[in-house]
Amino acid sequence: MLSFLGKRLLATIPVLLVVALAIFMIVRLTPGDPAAVIGGNSATNEDLDRIRVQLGLTEPLWTQFAIWGKGVLHGDLGFSFFLNKPVTELIAQRMEPTLSLAAGTLLLAVLIALPLGTIAAWRMGGWLDKGVMAFSVAGFSIPVFVVGYVLIYLLAMKLQWFPVQGYRRLADGIGPWANQLVLPCLTLAITYVALLSRVTRAAVSEALTEDYIRTARAKGVTELQVLKHHALRNAAVPVVTVIGVSAALLLGGVVVTETVYAIPGLGQLTVDAVLNRDFPVLQGVVMFFALVYVGVNLLVDLSYLFLDPRIRY
Repeated sequence: MLSFLGKRLLATIPVLLVVALAIFMIVRLTPGDPAAVIGGNSATNEDLDRIRVQLGLTEPLWTQFAIWGKGVLHGDLGFSFFLNKPVTELIAQRMEPTLSLAAGTLLLAVLIALPLGTIAAWRMGGWLDKGVMAFSVAGFSIPVFVVGYVLIYLLAMKLQWFPVQGYRRLADGIGPWANQLVLPCLTLAITYVALLSRVTRAAVSEALTEDYIRTARAKGVTELQVLKHHALRNAAVPVVTVIGVSAALLLGGVVVTETVYAIPGLGQLTVDAVLNRDFPVLQGVVMFFALVYVGVNLLVDLSYLFLDPRIRY
């Protein structure tokens, strides 16, 4: 296990290096000048040159990357051009809304998708199975922002069950915090329920054709136990893989959802950084997302050792 973990950790180093280099070059080569945004319309050429020098933008690209990369290795992501605060501090301030939204979405998706996909596989060809397949196609086809606006119109404006926008921190109480997250989580969860239920259906339906399922039924094991302890357990590896990928992809989905619901999380911070050409903030947020992505995939790889003992050997 230690050898497996060591190899996976070593494999993350080139991945993070490529991500760091790619985001640095993309940000620098994208049209737009932070000095012009900071200086405003009344800034002269001399003012713009002075701002660029202060921001370190006049240095060669490789020098800028070396300075930034050295700081990243020491946990320093630099300072925001516009807010004049450390990027790590900004990420820490915006982390709670994003993690709350991602965790709530993933929990909601798993609780709905696993039973739905399992029952659809059990009753393959029936009306529930066809309904799950139709829902999967619709869930993939409808953009997240469209789902968000429809839910806002129906559940927030018409029925007035939930607030339209905003975020309440966990320190304000579990009730207000959860109530504020229902609509955003439901918006994101629809896509992931469609994905997870379809994968669960395929994995469980394949497991139900195995000999050990027929043996369990011949021994008089109830259908619920067959589905829970035999079919779903043996279908766990592909399902957990998709759950891990979904958890990582949620980081991209929160950008749109946080914008729709005006949630002050990392997604909104990313959008503001793009609009303001705030290079350090954009680079820092992307690196943080990359670290989370790599960490989630590492946990998924480690889970294989417990879900399938054959992988240990």
